[in-house]
Amino acid sequence: MNHQKDKISAYFPVLYKELEFIDKTAKILQPFGFNKNNTIAAVCICRDEISQTFIEAAKQLWGDVFNLAGLGGMFIAGKMALTAAIHHAPENSEKPRYIFYALPHIAINKNSELGICSRKGIERSTACGALINFYEELKEGKLTPILREDDVEMSILKCKMLQALTYGDCPDLLSFTKIARTVIQKDLESAISNVIDPERADYALFTGIQVHGGDGINYVAPEESYIVLNNTKKPITI
Repeated sequence: MNHQKDKISAYFPVLYKELEFIDKTAKILQPFGFNKNNTIAAVCICRDEISQTFIEAAKQLWGDVFNLAGLGGMFIAGKMALTAAIHHAPENSEKPRYIFYALPHIAINKNSELGICSRKGIERSTACGALINFYEELKEGKLTPILREDDVEMSILKCKMLQALTYGDCPDLLSFTKIARTVIQKDLESAISNVIDPERADYALFTGIQVHGGDGINYVAPEESYIVLNNTKKPITI
């Protein structure tokens, strides 16, 4: 019995190990013609080193993966990078196919503390550090929502999150992370609508929260997901 997973499930009732989650997405898409040989995967996950396990897991199912994100998993790559990603899709099928994963992250340690994790050589650390940094600024009323050339990604994260928050509100860290997910999804969808022709290409979007458990395992709590086939959107439940 995995007691740590039980603790995490108190916050996220539906929870999978990363490879298990990606394997489920692959099996869901297989009947629609998506496979490793004709599909390219792109991800929005945080730069954090403890988040990179998701990319390694995705490579096992989809091959090389295109990274579209920066701090906090924010979609900062823009229209040109997304265009590059879709042009790297294999050309050996009747139409291009793309799969997108969008996941901010949060840690939950063995004491069920949100945002707290351990790292190699560090007993007590935080995740997502960028989101928590901004979260603490909000709680203390110390905001610097300006574009700093020496800290571009953090500046963008703050601006994007502020647009999604109600003035004066400061939600808890879990809600803050879930808001980040909606921000990433919205920005990615906006870029997709400008770059991908759904009449000529099929794609799927899977969103969720990457969770670092105190048991040394990274999990995924799935959120909104769907597939677009022949310009028709179909919701997916994982």
